[in-house]
Amino acid sequence: MDNLFGDLRFGSRRRSRATACQAAAEYAGRWGWTVVLGGPARAHGGPCRCGRPHCAAPGLHPLPGEAPRKLPPGATPHEVRALWDGGPDGSVLLAVGPRFDVLDVPEPAGLRALVRLERMGTQVGPVLAAPTGRLFFFVARGTADLLPDLLYRMGWDDAALDLVGHGEGGYLPAPPTVLPGLGPLRWLRHPCRESAARPPQARLLLGTLAYACHRGRERAVAAEPAWLAS
Repeated sequence: MDNLFGDLRFGSRRRSRATACQAAAEYAGRWGWTVVLGGPARAHGGPCRCGRPHCAAPGLHPLPGEAPRKLPPGATPHEVRALWDGGPDGSVLLAVGPRFDVLDVPEPAGLRALVRLERMGTQVGPVLAAPTGRLFFFVARGTADLLPDLLYRMGWDDAALDLVGHGEGGYLPAPPTVLPGLGPLRWLRHPCRESAARPPQARLLLGTLAYACHRGRERAVAAEPAWLAS
């Protein structure tokens, strides 16, 4: 993407803000996603203040005490710059629900599933890796609400799966956001025009993801000492 925000050479704070602006402009302007200015990234640990047991953006919600500051799809570089000038240390968040939902799985299981899906010729959407050891697969909007029924139909309703759906009302941190002490968010599969506009239906990915999560759980249990597994 063209550098729309001037010279990035002088000062890490200025460079960091300009990089966040560039990313936000791409997400909103090129991919049509709703971008939200989040609070400054803080050390990960403990429950998130949002109260969700499986939050995709722990501690990185919109700035507390005010309405979320958003960039609508198609936002201009000027709108992006104006938003970040009001919160120069803010993190880049994507609003989950308006254009996509995400399936959240452990990184080892997600990597195994990703390799298998691509070997089978399945078109995956964007895939985001968090330094917390989780992968986020972008899927069609509405998936989170349908997830229990989809798993039931596939025979996984009674399995202990570390597989979570995030939908309307949630937020997802996006590159170049960095989690202190852990590292940056990164794209494993970058968005493109097709995958950003029409992420895949969950049923195309879910069986493989569920199986990989189940196998990962089996391996973890088998590796535990007998006195822990009993």
